[in-house]
Amino acid sequence: MPEPRADRSTGGAARTSGRGDLARARHAARRLALASLFEAEFGQRTAAAVLERHLAETEGDPETAVHARLLVRAVDAHRDRVDAQIEAAAPQYPVVTLARMDRVLLRLGITEVLHSPATPARVAIAEWVELARVYGGDPARRLVNGVLGRVARETSAERSDEPNRNPDPDEPAGLQEGAGKWRPPTSG
Repeated sequence: MPEPRADRSTGGAARTSGRGDLARARHAARRLALASLFEAEFGQRTAAAVLERHLAETEGDPETAVHARLLVRAVDAHRDRVDAQIEAAAPQYPVVTLARMDRVLLRLGITEVLHSPATPARVAIAEWVELARVYGGDPARRLVNGVLGRVARETSAERSDEPNRNPDPDEPAGLQEGAGKWRPPTSG
């Protein structure tokens, strides 16, 4: 299984603004977040510290850095809730017994599905399923697809039960969309 690596393909070069560039930046950010959280699973450094090291080495696109930092922070902020959702969606796979890569893929995928209003759930699921295929093989791909699909369906059903749901933009636990970029959760 290949180890996730920092994506160096977004380094240095100036880019024109566009939907494709944003998609590339977010894909690279997902890979950086995955590499950082995976390395942090071994307990030597925090995911945030690992991410900052990767970012310093790659000198990549600012949009990539912002998105990667927000993913890593969001996983850290929501870890307990996300782990509970993994256990609820796949009770036969307790979080503590999952392979490190599978655990990190699920944590990141669920976090993005639930806490990134800027990314449609189907896009986040497709991205994380592809990363699971690359870094975990077919069994990981099926697990990630099943768990993320179930979480997205359940969340969608919950939200449809609340027709006048108006998310609080100051909610400290969520990541909110602003001018095409995520904002970090507010502390307060």
